[in-house]
Amino acid sequence: MLLSEQAYQKIDRELAKYPGDQRQSAIMAALGIAQVEKGWVSAEVIEDVAEYIGVPPIAVQEVATFYNMFDVRPVGRIKVTVCTNLPCALRGGEQAAEVVQRKLGVSLGETTPDGMFTVVEGECMGACGDAPVMLVNNRHMCVRMSEERLDAMLDSLKAEAAKLQGESA
Repeated sequence: MLLSEQAYQKIDRELAKYPGDQRQSAIMAALGIAQVEKGWVSAEVIEDVAEYIGVPPIAVQEVATFYNMFDVRPVGRIKVTVCTNLPCALRGGEQAAEVVQRKLGVSLGETTPDGMFTVVEGECMGACGDAPVMLVNNRHMCVRMSEERLDAMLDSLKAEAAKLQGESA
């Protein structure tokens, strides 16, 4: 078993929501639980989740690789996903991505040398009217990201990163 007892208890709660013959319906939730705990979903975690749920590993692999909210490679402790789909691009999404890359010193898909930040390009987040849109750690949506708002967000995230580094030292 690769996950904590608490993680398996959370997965059990998700499994309880579905009939016994539809356990595969809990794959997304189980992957989310595993990713929060491990930081990403390795091949070993995918196999473990599949075994625990009772589905073929390929069923879990398909979900993990289809949705860009799941990371199948290690990422920084703070992942910034920037929407550059057309509506966001038309309202400054590409410029916002350039600002984030410049201020963090990495390109899209890269992680900072200290392992704290990863910047990725994301698909539509369903908030086109509030473009440009970003998502922090797949949980916190940031909207209308002007350069001033980006500066404030990145300052806040850098302070959080410094705190995380202090805790792990």
